[in-house]
Amino acid sequence: MTETVTSPRVADDTTRTGGPAGWGAGRRRARAARDAEFTAFVESAATRLRRSAYLMTRDWHLAQDLTQHTFTKMYTAWDRIRTGPNLEGYSRRVLMNLVFDQQKRRSGSEIVLAEMPDQPDGTAAAGSPELRLALVDALARLSVEDRAVLVLRHAEDHSVDTVSTILGVSVSVVKMRNARALARLRTLLGEDFRLTE
Repeated sequence: MTETVTSPRVADDTTRTGGPAGWGAGRRRARAARDAEFTAFVESAATRLRRSAYLMTRDWHLAQDLTQHTFTKMYTAWDRIRTGPNLEGYSRRVLMNLVFDQQKRRSGSEIVLAEMPDQPDGTAAAGSPELRLALVDALARLSVEDRAVLVLRHAEDHSVDTVSTILGVSVSVVKMRNARALARLRTLLGEDFRLTE
């Protein structure tokens, strides 16, 4: 006589999952939907955030790291922020905070050159690679706060009120930094370049 041995069965699913049957599947579906929603947001915002980070740091690798760190911070808080009114603004705020933190950590390790690099001669056509490189180099010479205002205000074309909200400063501070930074850019680039406010 042979007996068949079967594995013991759990009486019902409530003892295995700690809740009614199907909780595990429901949670997996909810997490998959949440992840899909976050992935869609990342795909729509990644290029914009990476470009802003590059304009702030002049380093594509660091810009990529800061962008990824922004998404990591947002993912950990996604359940809380996903229904918020302005995810784009929130993502910019997180990125700018990370840039400011990185700048504070790095400020002691910057290399000071004995001679200033060549100044642009102004012969670059509007939109040319030479002009873009000259602008990025000039942006790098500004303070990180002034750079943030210029990037958000002019490169991303946000209103003064939006920039104020993103950076957590008053509208008058944004206007003052914008005017000061544009004047400094004019000085750095020379008379041949025309910047509009």
